[in-house]
Amino acid sequence: MLVHKPLIGLNILITRPLHQSAFLAEGIRALGGNPILFPVLEIADITDLNPLKNLISRLDEFDWAIFVSPNAVNKAMSVIIQQRRLPKHLRIAAVGKGSADTLSNYGVNEVLIPDEHSDSEALLRRNELQNMQGKRVVIFRGNDGRQLLGETLVRRGAVLEYAECYQRKKPDIDASPVVAAWSKGEIHAVIITSSEGLHNLFDIIGKLGQQLLKLTPIFTVHERIAQTAKNLGLEKIVTTSASGDKGLLESLQEYFVSSPETLMHKENEYEKKYSK
Repeated sequence: MLVHKPLIGLNILITRPLHQSAFLAEGIRALGGNPILFPVLEIADITDLNPLKNLISRLDEFDWAIFVSPNAVNKAMSVIIQQRRLPKHLRIAAVGKGSADTLSNYGVNEVLIPDEHSDSEALLRRNELQNMQGKRVVIFRGNDGRQLLGETLVRRGAVLEYAECYQRKKPDIDASPVVAAWSKGEIHAVIITSSEGLHNLFDIIGKLGQQLLKLTPIFTVHERIAQTAKNLGLEKIVTTSASGDKGLLESLQEYFVSSPETLMHKENEYEKKYSK
């Protein structure tokens, strides 16, 4: 029987922050799947806005402002637009297209982004960021973010400041319903979009959940996250060829359409749903 929806009957665990899951969840539903929202990373406001506000008041001193994520854009720009306009001379860069698209929502359209991929390594390959001698740079980010971008720019001669505009936290979440469903074979794939989120998931689901995770297909958007998964002993890791949510949806389709162990399951589910 031809299965018209490639994810029919499959439960897909989405672990990204809740406010960033809507598009992915809708895409999975459109393909016949059932998204299960299980956020293992929480994006929270910083408790003291004064350091951020003080830095924003000094934006005229900087040559470059770099935003590391859509969260950084939303949290920083919401404060900036209340306080001032961006200086005309200030050049803007973002680690990926998602951040640039978010900046466009605030009327910021001239944004330097990587030519390919969406990470610090790709942004650092841009010619515009090679000779940074004497350039003043501010990086808008969350607490304790990756150091690679800033450290590399400093080695190239930049004068760097960080602007922490949000906090990443491990949520206090009850994993027992998810682990119980997993134990019954009712979790068919897991989507991971950050190494920190993967570590949080590993902690939250406990030893039984960790054993189940090792046997479940893991879909991720970056080789760095895939390497973290390998280091944790995970066995079925799929790294998307395209970036973002569209890449994840494409990889889910490709994997489950060609996966013989799921074909019979999907056909049975399709018959149950559509043959009445």
